[in-house]
Amino acid sequence: MDKNFAGDSNPRPKWRKVAYGGMQIGYDDNYTDESFLEEMVMNANVVRRNLLKVMKDSVSISQYLCIVALVVLVWVHTLESSLDENSLLVLDLSLLASGFLILLLTEEKMLSLSLLLRYLLNISFFTTGLYILAPIYQTLTRSISSDSIWAVTVSLLLLHLFLHDYSGSTIKAPGALKHPNLTSCISLNASVVASVFVASRLPSRLHVFAVMLFSLQVFLFAPLVTYCIKKFSFGLHLLFSFALMGLTLYSVYALHKLFFLVFLFLVLLVNVVCPYWLIKMQEYKFEINGPWDEAKLCFDITD
Repeated sequence: MDKNFAGDSNPRPKWRKVAYGGMQIGYDDNYTDESFLEEMVMNANVVRRNLLKVMKDSVSISQYLCIVALVVLVWVHTLESSLDENSLLVLDLSLLASGFLILLLTEEKMLSLSLLLRYLLNISFFTTGLYILAPIYQTLTRSISSDSIWAVTVSLLLLHLFLHDYSGSTIKAPGALKHPNLTSCISLNASVVASVFVASRLPSRLHVFAVMLFSLQVFLFAPLVTYCIKKFSFGLHLLFSFALMGLTLYSVYALHKLFFLVFLFLVLLVNVVCPYWLIKMQEYKFEINGPWDEAKLCFDITD
């Protein structure tokens, strides 16, 4: 018995940190030694953001809010008969020509003649199909009350703004490697349906065609144009955004002062308050990394 007791009193083996070694004699399964916390790292992957940079990045959000607000203003003036169909068609042609010109000027490589002809052919097919479908759009929601139409339209616009990709384009930009994601496609579809609902309350076929052409031009191609401007020159992007904000604020003020105050508050919230909140919240961000984290691959498994 004395020999057994003496044998049990031998020093236990040194603990080793192993992944698949089973339980080590003399140690519990959840045992860790003093060196366990030596590899702990705090806030290793936390990105410290600059307030000015965050405010510059938020300009893209307020820029698109202004674009949607201008679309709604055109809808309101058309429904109130302040804009006739001829003025709308002139506006459509002006937007199409200016957008196409911006794409040509901001493209690093000159577009070939065949690509230009293909663009013109697609635009002609698009406008022809839209004109043919205009009578269907005009009578599509005749049996639905106007209150329901406006409620659904507002809901669809809010869904469009919530799911919109503010860092990219709704359609694939020239030279881009990635296609728009699913949420961006859902956002685009919501804006198209909202445009159809508004167009269904217009008096004539030409009104419907002009409003639908205007709405689809903006919702489809305005994000592409702004994306190309931002990619070409960030300074030009800021200049264009501030000019658009000024135009939108003036137009909203001319419509109603209360709407002007609400929209001004929204722009300040997006460009000033929210970036400040984001920077302040970074002070409370606390991240711990150590040997207990899951292993991460440091190479591409597709290679």
